[in-house]
Amino acid sequence: MTNITAPQFTDENAAREHLEALRWPDGPICPHCGSVDVKRLPAQRGRPTKAHPEGKLRAGVVQCNGCRDQFSVTVGTVFESSKVPLNKWLLATHLMVSSKKGVSAHQLHRMLGVTYKTAWFMAHRIREAMISNDETPMGGDGGMVEVDETYIGRVPGESRMAIHNKNKVISLVERATGRATSIVFTGNFSAASIAPILAKHVSPEARLMTDGAHMYKTAGKAFSAHYFVDHTRGEYVKRADATIHTNTIEGFFGIFKRGMRGIYQHCGSQHLQRYLAEFDFRYTNRVALGIGDDERASIALRGIAGKRLTYRRTANFAA
Repeated sequence: MTNITAPQFTDENAAREHLEALRWPDGPICPHCGSVDVKRLPAQRGRPTKAHPEGKLRAGVVQCNGCRDQFSVTVGTVFESSKVPLNKWLLATHLMVSSKKGVSAHQLHRMLGVTYKTAWFMAHRIREAMISNDETPMGGDGGMVEVDETYIGRVPGESRMAIHNKNKVISLVERATGRATSIVFTGNFSAASIAPILAKHVSPEARLMTDGAHMYKTAGKAFSAHYFVDHTRGEYVKRADATIHTNTIEGFFGIFKRGMRGIYQHCGSQHLQRYLAEFDFRYTNRVALGIGDDERASIALRGIAGKRLTYRRTANFAA
């Protein structure tokens, strides 16, 4: 259990040193040219501002001997150019990765002492860092991959009544590793529309596990085996083989929906993919797989590079 009063959560310099150790275990690397021929500079005085008339001292500045550019550990990351102290970023990251169903921007606003709008934007930057870069197809060793679809929220401007006007999501969970991947789906679910998604994310060697929807029966022919349970007949586990079920993916959806309804309550369609990335990340790196809160936070912080997120990309301020 992490102590949220630890130095990296309360002191900006300690936070910088903690992040440097994670990002640069073998020493600083220039984010501009990739050189390791660098030198650390003494604390630099920034430009005068209303809050700091003499200019704020900037510690942790490094100069590249190759391209001569100066940089710090936050350059080229989702934390770049932020006026929020780095220790608050680390605390926000820890709170988000350690809360099973998420933590609201209002809660972050209260705990971090920042405005609600700042907390909201911070949360989206952290979700961006959680997006997985692992494109390895699931089930490559003949493992079982559960797939299912669900509906959540509502597409703006559409009727509240029709299920087809809700946001559509398709999720995949690899049983052996616990890895989860979710995709916001556009259009109508059909064998033709889900086949490309399955082809991209699931190895042909995998054994596919779904419910009895006809679209899966057609698309499932591309894999080494396809098993299904017929929910319309009250079948949730095959009597002949207890491994044939979709309980894993349904458990994932249970966590996702409880979080979205109980914590976030509302999510604009334009932001849904980032929320899915957040739930995928925590599920893939959960305690049941031997990954504790500290390690989960470290994994998230290693994912901050190359994922700049601006206010323009998060336009239409909403949950």
